Amino acid sequence: MNGIRKEEALKLSPGELVDMGICPTCFDRENGGALYGDNTDKLLYEDEDIECFFVGNPRADGHMCISTIEHYHDMSEAPDRINEKIVRFAKRFMQILREVYGCERVYMCTMCDGPNNHYHIQLIPRYSYEKRGSGNFVKPRKAYEFDKEKFEAVRTLIEAYALEK
Repeated sequence: MNGIRKEEALKLSPGELVDMGICPTCFDRENGGALYGDNTDKLLYEDEDIECFFVGNPRADGHMCISTIEHYHDMSEAPDRINEKIVRFAKRFMQILREVYGCERVYMCTMCDGPNNHYHIQLIPRYSYEKRGSGNFVKPRKAYEFDKEKFEAVRTLIEAYALEK
């Protein structure tokens, strides 16, 4: 692993791993959640291609991520069927987030930056009391707060959608 022992790598931050050319998402999966911990209170949907979860340090209530299971550096490397699936799920999640969270808009972005990052998109809600515009992509992060009612509503709606597909 890039000349570093696993024990040493486990002490590094995700950013430090990326700088060393190690994908933190893949590293986390290979090491039983060593970086990001148990995400069962955030995981909304998972299948053989994608996983969908609330972000652990969100920019807004309802901020979520759709990530590929297999490692791709970005959208240009992923097969079309994976990209199409991500876009379909993102569209449905946008509708669900507006319904469940009452946000006005949901912005979609991807920024798989660094020498070895993992392809993912983020869905960031914007509420009516917030200014419109790209500043929403860099709103300050906050601690994730588990809301059982909203979590279950989002998960139930996306699971119903997945069954249709």
